[in-house]
Amino acid sequence: MKTFNISAEFEIFDSFEELPDNIGELMKKTFEARDKAYAPYSRFQVGAALLLDNGEIITGSNQENASYPSGLCAERTAVFYAGAKFPEARIECIAVSATSLKRPVTSPVPPCGACRQALVEYEVKQKTDMEVYFMGESGAIVKAKSVKDLLPLIFDNSYL
Repeated sequence: MKTFNISAEFEIFDSFEELPDNIGELMKKTFEARDKAYAPYSRFQVGAALLLDNGEIITGSNQENASYPSGLCAERTAVFYAGAKFPEARIECIAVSATSLKRPVTSPVPPCGACRQALVEYEVKQKTDMEVYFMGESGAIVKAKSVKDLLPLIFDNSYL
């Protein structure tokens, strides 16, 4: 039997004011995006903002559907739009924030597993890491240097 170790390092910003200016502005875009979420069932609103290497900022919000599997998360809404609109652009980073109409969300909310898989596909495609910042509606913000830190055993096209 053999074993291996997986580790990842994350940065934690205790407040919004500690973020670099450009990331603070990107995170503000997530607040605007989550206000546009269509979440009548979960009442959980998520906003995402991508910073592309061409300077464009792409936002997305979760969009639910009465047929639950037919909805789409904020992160995938944004990344798929960026891939369709700017196929040659590289995603430098993504910021995500979440709020609930049921209770305060003060813990950082990372992308779900399906979004991690979609994001890592673009990270592999562009051959460079993208930083991931995530938070609740307030409180600490977490930074991962790469999507692979959130999804270390990735499934990519090398398996196909």
